[in-house]
Amino acid sequence: MTIEISFLGAADTVTGSRHLVHIGGRHIGLDCGMFQGFKVHRERNWQPPPRELVEADALVLSHAHLDHSGWLPVLVRHGFRGPVYASPATIDLAEVLLLDSAHLQEEDARRANRYGYTRHAKALPLYTRRDVLRTLQRLVPLLPGREATVGDVRITLTPVGHLLGACAVTLAHGRERLVFSGDLGRQQDLLMPPPSRIAEADVLLVESTYGNRAHPAVDAAAELGRIVRETTQRGGSVLLPAFAVGRAQALMLVLRRLKAAGQIPAGLPVFVDSPMATQATALYHRHRRLLRIPPREAAQLADGVRFVGDARQSMALTRSRWPSVIISASGMATGGRVLHHLKAMAPVDKHHIVFAGFQVGGSRGARLVAGATDVKIHGEYVPVRAQVSQLEGFSGHADSDELVGWLRGFAKPPRQTFVVHGEPDAADALRVRIQDELGWRVRVPQHGATLGA
Repeated sequence: MTIEISFLGAADTVTGSRHLVHIGGRHIGLDCGMFQGFKVHRERNWQPPPRELVEADALVLSHAHLDHSGWLPVLVRHGFRGPVYASPATIDLAEVLLLDSAHLQEEDARRANRYGYTRHAKALPLYTRRDVLRTLQRLVPLLPGREATVGDVRITLTPVGHLLGACAVTLAHGRERLVFSGDLGRQQDLLMPPPSRIAEADVLLVESTYGNRAHPAVDAAAELGRIVRETTQRGGSVLLPAFAVGRAQALMLVLRRLKAAGQIPAGLPVFVDSPMATQATALYHRHRRLLRIPPREAAQLADGVRFVGDARQSMALTRSRWPSVIISASGMATGGRVLHHLKAMAPVDKHHIVFAGFQVGGSRGARLVAGATDVKIHGEYVPVRAQVSQLEGFSGHADSDELVGWLRGFAKPPRQTFVVHGEPDAADALRVRIQDELGWRVRVPQHGATLGA
């Protein structure tokens, strides 16, 4: 038998995860994510989906992050009517993420039209809240370890850490098995258990976000504690641009532990300024049995945290002169309330901006980490005088060694392995390691390629 895969995203970049698998006479999509980062990649979001994807028999989401789920409303608007299988926690998070994404896009379009910084006759959102509500009706919960069928194809999910509800996907037809890793978590993640082992695959798609490097040995929590102490002692505040789902909750946990250990002042205000992070924190509490931390600590995750409500409260926070820690989305400073805090804090040298995790090339966060002296926000350039740091130790992605370690868990080499979801240098570095250390047949597919295996 032959399995055929069309690589429609995350094949030459780390975002836009979209793969269409032809197996057992069925077409099944794996993820339907948005492209982020460089403009040349973001422009792909505006291209109409291929007919084969619109007419797919089903889709499966590995997890809820927008680079894996955020293009679903576009696909549904173009006519997709099949089921979208995902774990229950992924469905809960996807509802929050997609509704927030639509809101931000509608707000950005209104702002661009109001202030005239669009290059188009009229700025339009990629999709709307109405598109998302129609999309949510297509989501079908699938418990990890249970089985769904599409014709003769069996679908199963296996937890892999990384994010609440995140799973690898297995498609099986007869004796043929295709495994898609999704995003693999770390062995010692703050919140999530390590990835589960999968023993068999004839065809494997493996992510490579950190395929060319190891996470630094530095204690990220201790380093954050040092930054907070030094910044607040000189009267400044610390801004933590953070993904509202997963990263924000991990930072809340770390800050609470730092306070308990006396590493930062117990009375230091910690604000979470992201409606989505507020909702996601409630979901982490609801699904706390999926976490690696004790239930009691999970229940105390938000203790001492001040959640910012409406936009007026958020704007008041930007004007505050008191030292504090502000967690706000988005994690790569591509949109959301964090932009208002950046505009207020970046020009002031007493403040510190800390990016806790991976920054996609071309994103505002990547430019700041690279040392940009100014950054464009809402159509105007803002000088950067605040300190800027990156703490990759907070990343939720397995690094190169952890990726190879997970691959060693397979009982025998897959017939073919494809390396996806990585920047070109990261994907090729992992390809070389798989080839040289494991002796597997492996390749990095090109964007838009359709390959048999």
